[in-house]
This record gives sequence, structure tokens and C-alpha cells, in this order.
Amino acid sequence: MGYKLKFSKYALKDAKRLEESGLDGKAKEILKIIKENPYQNPPPYEKLKGDLQGKFSRRINIHHRLIYEVLEEERVVKIYRMWTHYE
Repeated sequence: MGYKLKFSKYALKDAKRLEESGLDGKAKEILKIIKENPYQNPPPYEKLKGDLQGKFSRRINIHHRLIYEVLEEERVVKIYRMWTHYE
């Protein structure tokens, strides 16, 4: 059945930055996987801690990560960021 993807306003801005930097292909690949099964491994994901507890992270490259949260009851994956979360 899969999941529906919802993007935050920051994720939509990040998508433009990824496209400009040529990293959008990798991000789209990860989004396709997350839409089918947000817990699929590989590619590996990481459970986040601290302020981002309850969210997951997957690497786009060494510097940039895709940050998302799974809302099981609604079958929705909310995408928060697709650029670095270290800023």
C-alpha cells in the first residue's frame, strides 16, 4: 500500500537547493524507498535523539541528510529537511 509523503516548507526549499547542486537524484531515490517502506534497510537509516527524537535520518551524501518522521496511523511520512541538519 505504501505511505503518503508530506513535505515541510523547509523540505520544499531544500529540494530546490538539492536540484541546484545536482544531488536531487539521490534524494528522489531515497524518497521512493521511504514511500514504499520507511524502515527498509538498506540504505541504512538512523533514529535521531535529542531535539529530533522520534525522527529518522538517511544520508543523501556525506554532508546532507533527509530527516523524516513516520506517522503510522495516517500512513504518512513527513519530510522535514533534505539539506544539512547541522546548521
